[in-house]
Amino acid sequence: MPEAQHETQPGKPLIRLANALALAGGIVMLLAALLCTASVLLRWLTGQPIAGDFELVSLGSGIGVFGFLAYGSLKRSNIIVDSFTTFLPQRAQDMIDAFWKIVWAVIALVLGERMSEGARDTLLSGTTTMVLGLQTWWAVALGAFCLFATGLIALLWAGWLVTGKSE
Repeated sequence: MPEAQHETQPGKPLIRLANALALAGGIVMLLAALLCTASVLLRWLTGQPIAGDFELVSLGSGIGVFGFLAYGSLKRSNIIVDSFTTFLPQRAQDMIDAFWKIVWAVIALVLGERMSEGARDTLLSGTTTMVLGLQTWWAVALGAFCLFATGLIALLWAGWLVTGKSE
């Protein structure tokens, strides 16, 4: 695996970050699922759900999904359509893949920047959830951070592909 091969490379902190974000995302998703289950059980037993359950599950699910993006990019688990390039030499395929990694990096970084601006606007406007009144800027900011990490991982991969260190 490339990340194991590059343990001493400058990308090692990004690899650790992607792994940590995925682990945190998984924990948050698990907690959201447990909260949802508890709320449904409470509704069944007492007729009353946990107040704000849908808000917390919504925030948790969003944060969890964003947490998986960098790890997905690190593991190259995105959908790859290579029907038209399999006949090319491996080096040519790597250059094409590097190009698309750069495109993905630009998209992730632009989205991260836009979400950063959204987090700032959400903070300044004092936007809160309807039931619990929780501030939401921090969740948007976490999403932006995850997108920045995803973009950096995609750039790291592009570098590995261009230099031939992806194997």
